Amino acid sequence: MLARVLALTLLTVPATAGTLEDAYQTLHQARIVDLTHTFAPGIPHWKGFHNEQVQTLYTYDKAGFLAQEFSHPGQWGTHIDPPAHFHAGLRTVDQIRPDEMLLRLVVLDIHQRAATSPDTTVTMADVHAWEERHGPIPEGAFVALRTDWSHRWPSNEAMQNADAHGTLHYPGWSLPVLKYLYETRHITASGHETTDTDPGLAVTRDDYALEAYVLGTNHYQIEMLANLDQVPESGALAIVLFPKPLAGSGFPARVLAVLP
Repeated sequence: MLARVLALTLLTVPATAGTLEDAYQTLHQARIVDLTHTFAPGIPHWKGFHNEQVQTLYTYDKAGFLAQEFSHPGQWGTHIDPPAHFHAGLRTVDQIRPDEMLLRLVVLDIHQRAATSPDTTVTMADVHAWEERHGPIPEGAFVALRTDWSHRWPSNEAMQNADAHGTLHYPGWSLPVLKYLYETRHITASGHETTDTDPGLAVTRDDYALEAYVLGTNHYQIEMLANLDQVPESGALAIVLFPKPLAGSGFPARVLAVLP
């Protein structure tokens, strides 16, 4: 409840010195959980991308300072997928508005089912159960799918969970749930711990229909979240930050949860 009140204050109350100071004091006392993996060469990634390269350009000994050059795909580590990632003419990374970066955080938790049935997907029954406990999913929320798949990090093999035939087995979203969230509850963004929106069985067939749907609504998503097991189902805030590359099709992100 405290987080919801704070969110309403930040998003709807005029920004006077008093209200912002109150918000600062509340945030300063909150626990902040980092939902971001540290990225580096060799981390889990989509099969079509090459590995990251890091080159040291200047050293303390020779130049008096350290400077590195990083080379990696936009979709690297915990990252943002803007609508333009799948749809020409829709928004790129630099066109995501600042007001879309501070959101109420909703966590749909299917981690127990995923532990024994890795091909599971989130269902409308999961959503209805959440809403029975907490009320309607707030408009404009960031909805994260907790599967605890991030515990498999940093092993790409464990994340992909391929069988002897090369079929991938990991959980994912479902179209009925995504349509409900974006078209009925009008959320702002969604995220998950796996490398893809679509479950592993679909990705094995190069079927990315669910990711295409999300980005086709002109909303963004965050992939490869971490530490959702440390966040409550309701009552927290999400802060989603990332650089601003011109016409960017994706970029590593820093995602934080502010707990009441």
